[in-house]
Parts: sequence; structure tokens; C-alpha cells
Amino acid sequence: MFEQLDFLYCPSPDIEADIAHYTEGLGGELVFAIEAFGTRVAQVALAPGAPAVLLAQHLDGDRPILIFRVPSLGDAVAELDGRGVTSGPEFGFPHGEGVEVDMPGPQRTAIYELTRPERGASLAGRKDF
Repeated sequence: MFEQLDFLYCPSPDIEADIAHYTEGLGGELVFAIEAFGTRVAQVALAPGAPAVLLAQHLDGDRPILIFRVPSLGDAVAELDGRGVTSGPEFGFPHGEGVEVDMPGPQRTAIYELTRPERGASLAGRKDF
């Protein structure tokens, strides 16, 4: 069902400090830093082929969400439901639609269907802040 882990979606109450740490301290590359819908989100690349690190000012809590790509969101939700795994409400982000999966422990996991593959390239290089 899972194709691959595409994103580490990380809460960031001080996004500018986190960007500085990931880029200057860890040597990552800032892919984009956007401000829209009353929040700020940045993507940092740390290693080729690694999941993208998304720093999100609006994300509740202090734990990251592991976001896995699936071929079909509807089919994956139905398959999980058939296994007794429930999911929360759907969410949208630039790459497509997703849903957070309920977990028994403190981990946070979500699945999404890549319906807008061009959005990643269109955001690259954008720096709103």
C-alpha cells in the first residue's frame, strides 16, 4: 500500500530559527519558504533522496508527522479501515490530499495521494520570508 516516505512534517513555532539551524548548522538547503493562508511553511533538503523536511508554523503539537505516499488515497483508507485502522479528517497540501492515520502510541503518521506532482517544482526557490 505504501509507496514511500515523502515528508517529515515538523511543527515549528520559530520557523526562522529552525530554518537557520537546518541550513547553517546542519548544512541543509532551503528549498522554499512560503507564507500563505496566515502561516509559514518551509522545506529543507538534508540529503539526496531523503524525505523532505517540512517546517510548519501552523502544525499543532510537538511531534512530526511521517507522510507516506500511496497510489490511491481512497483505496488506502478503505484498506486501512478493513484492517480496523481509523483515520482522521482529510487535509490538503500542495502535493495532493491526505489523511492522518490514528495510531495507538505517540507517533503521528499520514498518507497522501500525489495528485499535483508539479507543485513541488513550482514552489522551489520561492522565499516569501
